[in-house]
Amino acid sequence: MADTVKGPAIYFPSIEKKYGRPIAEWKDLIRSSPLTKHMELVAWLKTDHGLGHGHANALVADTLAERR
Repeated sequence: MADTVKGPAIYFPSIEKKYGRPIAEWKDLIRSSPLTKHMELVAWLKTDHGLGHGHANALVADTLAERR
């Protein structure tokens, strides 16, 4: 039985489809940003890269969780 995708990753297929970039590329952008706070990164993705709030939030949450 296949693992069910949960949490922020559930948004990844729609993010790739809507914005035309692979998730790895978005995560690299987040990691390379001088910003470190969750909501700062979300606002940056929304303002500078045109992402919707939910998609930006999912990417940031998943990327920052990797640090833990």
